[in-house]
Amino acid sequence: MKSPFCGDTVNSRPFTLLVVDDSQSTLPRLARALGPEDFALRITAHGPEVPRLAREVSLVVLCPGEDAQASVGLLERLIPEEGPVGPPVVLLAPPDPRGLWLEALRRGAEVILDPWTPDELVARVHRALAAQARMESLAAQVSELQRLSSTDGLTGLHNHRHFQERLREEFRRAQRYDDSLSLILLDLDYFKEINDKYGHSAGDGVLREVAAALTRGVRETDLVARYGGEEFAVLLPRTHLTGALTVAERVRRELRALRLEVSDSLQVTASLGVSSFPHRTVLTPEQLLLTADEALYQAKRDGRDRICLHPQLPVGPLGT
Repeated sequence: MKSPFCGDTVNSRPFTLLVVDDSQSTLPRLARALGPEDFALRITAHGPEVPRLAREVSLVVLCPGEDAQASVGLLERLIPEEGPVGPPVVLLAPPDPRGLWLEALRRGAEVILDPWTPDELVARVHRALAAQARMESLAAQVSELQRLSSTDGLTGLHNHRHFQERLREEFRRAQRYDDSLSLILLDLDYFKEINDKYGHSAGDGVLREVAAALTRGVRETDLVARYGGEEFAVLLPRTHLTGALTVAERVRRELRALRLEVSDSLQVTASLGVSSFPHRTVLTPEQLLLTADEALYQAKRDGRDRICLHPQLPVGPLGT
């Protein structure tokens, strides 16, 4: 019966198996059992290059060498207790020494004791590949759930919860390494009027375009988040106040230059507040957030479409 895993779904090639066998005495039997229409076999002897070669194949068929302890050491490298998971391993082992195949079982390898039959080998290989496929599918689902849990559904930016976590992490790192950390908070001006005039669907479109503009205006190492409603946060690791002001001005100008799908005549502006660590009034991540928020509302009070620093920082507001 053909395996449900025969053929790679991406490039239509058979699975590649790495056969580790010093004597190659089992190769003819393996070749007959694992037909070329289902599996392509690569052959190598025991050696330090085996773990590297294993990363290039779908499964490893391990035939123990004369040195049982060396085979155990190879198993430890192919199936480590911790670290990235490699391809599954099928061990073709004699009944003795028991320690080798017991260790293989403990580490999660498939074990086939001599004498083995072709149908048993094929069944074990299929089972190992199926288990690997399930693990990879589960890992992909977990990764997607983690992404969704940290992402704002409307804009695709990081959400408020993820921003708060990263803010604490980056602040601890900045404290530990005596490094700089800056924060920009920005709020779109008169956004309620956009919703009232064009509708909430159009307002959502504006938020998405603003999110895209923010992402274009920062480095890959910076974090852009939707802080809430029409408010956004830009966290700038290893960035001094002057660098943060440069980013803030670039963002402010890019938002003003947006040509929106809603209306060519509609112009988006934002008020921005900037704060930075280290500073005598910023001793915690909460204080970094609070001072940026105070600067943001100062920008609102001063007329909007401008950048303000926290009042206790030694630089005044920047206007249009």
